[in-house]
Amino acid sequence: MDLRQMEYLVALSEERHFTRAAALAGVSQSGLSAAIRSLESELGTSLFTRTTRHVEPTEAGRALLPHARAMLEQATAARDAVVQASRELSGTLRIGAEQCLGVVDVGALLERFRRRFPQVAIEFTQDGSHTLVSLVRSNDLDVALVATKDHLGGLITTELGREPLVAFLPPEHPLAERSRLGLRDLASETFIDFHDSWALRPLNDAAFAAAGVHRHVGMSVNDVHTLLELVDRGLGIAVAPRHVSWKPQATRLVTVPLPDQGAPEWLVSAVAAPWDRSGSPAPYLLELLADPPTCGGAGPTRLDLDAATARS
Repeated sequence: MDLRQMEYLVALSEERHFTRAAALAGVSQSGLSAAIRSLESELGTSLFTRTTRHVEPTEAGRALLPHARAMLEQATAARDAVVQASRELSGTLRIGAEQCLGVVDVGALLERFRRRFPQVAIEFTQDGSHTLVSLVRSNDLDVALVATKDHLGGLITTELGREPLVAFLPPEHPLAERSRLGLRDLASETFIDFHDSWALRPLNDAAFAAAGVHRHVGMSVNDVHTLLELVDRGLGIAVAPRHVSWKPQATRLVTVPLPDQGAPEWLVSAVAAPWDRSGSPAPYLLELLADPPTCGGAGPTRLDLDAATARS
């Protein structure tokens, strides 16, 4: 058994779907399947039951899961201990993030950074993606974790992951029985969405406009829990990233996929300014974003801010 197999086991147990698990682990579906088969062969038992629609851990798979998580946590702690012992870093890290990015566990990221570099002060700001990009440009933030592709020209951008957006409907809604919805199917609906500074609003506005739909946003909010509550109360529908459906407030809601072509996509990136950052803690933060425990997709083995390529 190796750590990569344990990572794949955890991803497949959480996603219950080979394609989604492979995307989460940053590997091809065939690579993930081969690793799981190899692990099952080594242990002499099946770890998952497979059907055409989903995957379920067997009793053996469920028994192995907590040990797999423990192995990954111990490996992470070991790496952190080595880094802490071999590098002395001080100063201040100024980081911002939009709420509920999904692709990145911001709390876990900051905790790990503090554990690795206890001498570095952390200043954290939560705001909308467009505001955070402006703060990076004005040198008021070192790094921002955002979900926008707008106004990034000249900034160093590292993609962290992406996922589809889905429609959120109250269970009694007439469209709740549909297996898939086109953007034009929603033309007559009242929408609940975020204010303009948050990434989701302009993303949705642009997608519906491109589809020729002039949608009516009846309510604008500043947090995802309020958005879900208002949908649950039948006050409108919402289009939001798929991971929002995992929140307890979304338990009653129906999520319906949008078409593969033309639907908006939630893209999360780390952005930083390209000017001199010698001695800055920012490159070391980006290293952590390559590790599966803090980022949904496995990125490169090392992310170096000074060597990253600027792209719009």
